[in-house]
Amino acid sequence: MTKTILVIGTYDTKDEELHYVCDRIKAQGGEVLAMDVSVLGDPSAPTDISKHQVAEAGGSSIQAAIDCGEENAAMQIMARGAAKLSAQLYADGKIDGMIALGGTMGTDLALDCAQALPMGVPKYVVSTVSFSPLIPADRLSPDIQMILWAGGLYGLNSVCKSSLSQAAGAVLGAANAVEPPMAGRPVIGMMSLGSSCLKYMKRLRDPLQERGFEVAVFHATGMGGMAFEALARQGYFAVVMDFALPELSNLMVGSVVNGGQDRLTNAGAQGIPQIVSPGCADLIDFAGWQDIPEAYADRPFHTHNRLIKSSGLSPDERRALVRDIAARLATARGPVHVLMPTEGVEEWDREGGPAHDPEGLAAMVDEMGKAIKAPAELTMLDCHINDQAFSDAALAVLDGWIAGGTVKAHV
Repeated sequence: MTKTILVIGTYDTKDEELHYVCDRIKAQGGEVLAMDVSVLGDPSAPTDISKHQVAEAGGSSIQAAIDCGEENAAMQIMARGAAKLSAQLYADGKIDGMIALGGTMGTDLALDCAQALPMGVPKYVVSTVSFSPLIPADRLSPDIQMILWAGGLYGLNSVCKSSLSQAAGAVLGAANAVEPPMAGRPVIGMMSLGSSCLKYMKRLRDPLQERGFEVAVFHATGMGGMAFEALARQGYFAVVMDFALPELSNLMVGSVVNGGQDRLTNAGAQGIPQIVSPGCADLIDFAGWQDIPEAYADRPFHTHNRLIKSSGLSPDERRALVRDIAARLATARGPVHVLMPTEGVEEWDREGGPAHDPEGLAAMVDEMGKAIKAPAELTMLDCHINDQAFSDAALAVLDGWIAGGTVKAHV
């Protein structure tokens, strides 16, 4: 089947470049749907979706955008409309992927359009600020692709054609090749942080598959948590086993290595059953390039590699984190069962390990007993999170839900 790519941009200022991308997609056998998100000017020829339609979808009009007299406010109108239309076009089966071009203004809008599309829909952004620290991680959709628009600030030239032609081929190729998440069996979403630190996934994967589930394990290093939450928001999971929560401790201390403000909330909002445990929630991670905030500068940090450095939470910080976890879980519309392993929450906190902190662990255990309230259930486990007993307890909760009809396994 011929794939159709949504091409988004300001056709008043980047008409030549956008038409070049459209031509490259068509030359490779694809079709295009052009969306103009300009405000002031007009394209050289009518686009499939006009700027007036975009503004209207954003709950306003082009004239109102012009009259506001402020460039950012005007583009926010266009961003709302473009994101809404992008989602609707995909839902209606009219597009198979999107590509957007822009500087900071166009990129700001493009990120909203990408987030409006489900995982598995190819989304490509050609930007003069790709990979820039100007773009916070929580603006990035989990499977977004970006390329730097080198030499693309003004006018079509041989340098920027290199970026544009690659992007045109990439988005069409992705649309032709992608296998979107469409599981034939119910999926269990699981969070972890590498098999040397958290080992339960090795013990749980086979038994869960034997029970008729597909298992998708996400790495709790920021973007992994965002991907997990995006799928939970779509109602993709039958159950979640959210056993790695360092993205919440990182969020609490101001680290960029976090899974977004909505971490640990989307499964609950969709009524998806959750089994939760604070794996690695004793740790804080900062990006290798990020300056350590003054409040944490006096504690020892381990440089894991040039990308990430880690330290630990104090007992009081662990209590605050547990209260935050409990508050997020309290909003859930589905069943919640918290497992608290009283002998440790990651491999390095065992006795003799570099993160061994009996006082901090005791504070976490004590606060968990106080903070988790009904209807959420809490089970204290006399084991370490990496012991077989923890995995057995998680399976027992799941089996109880299956037996009671709360969760349906694949037959």
